[in-house]
Amino acid sequence: MAELTTVARPYAKAAFEAAQASGELDLWAGMLEFGAAVAQDESMKLFLDHPALSREQKAQAFADVCESKLNEGAKNFFTVMAENNRLVLLPEVLNLFEYYKAQQGKQVDVEVETAFDMSKKQQDALVQALSKKLDRKVNLSSETNPQLLGGVVIRAADLVIDASVRSKISKLAEAINS
Repeated sequence: MAELTTVARPYAKAAFEAAQASGELDLWAGMLEFGAAVAQDESMKLFLDHPALSREQKAQAFADVCESKLNEGAKNFFTVMAENNRLVLLPEVLNLFEYYKAQQGKQVDVEVETAFDMSKKQQDALVQALSKKLDRKVNLSSETNPQLLGGVVIRAADLVIDASVRSKISKLAEAINS
C-alpha cells in the first residue's frame, strides 16, 4: 500500500494545487470521487487491463464515460493519468486529496482501536492530547477490537501509534526468536 501512495502522491498534489488555484476544492473532490468509482467498476477494470487497447484508447474511453461529470481541468488530469496507465490509482489519489484538503483546514481524521470501549471522558482527553500533538482539529472515530488484548492503536493519516498489548507481545516474541 505504501508503494501505491508513493506513486499516487504527485497526482494528488497536482489535483489539489489545480483545485486550490481555481478555488474549486469541493468540486474537484467530487470529480475525483466519481473518477475513483468509475475506475473501481469491474467492467472498467477489465477494459483498462485489456492489452490490445492503446493508452490513448483507454484514456478516451475513460473520458467518454466521465465526460458529463468533469470540467476541462479534470478531463485533462484523467487523460494524463490514463496515458500514464495510472487510473487504478484514483482511489488512493482521492484519499490523498482529501488528506491535503483536511490539512489545509487544519483538521485530521483519527481512527482509534481499543481493546475495550472508551468512555466519553477518555475520548475527550485523547482528542485534546492529539490536537495538541498534531496541531490540528481532531475528528475521532473509535472501534473496539478485543484481539488487541489491551492498549490502543491510533491512526492519523500516515502516523500510526501502536501501543497495544498484542504488538508488544509480538515484538517480544520476535526478540526472543532472533
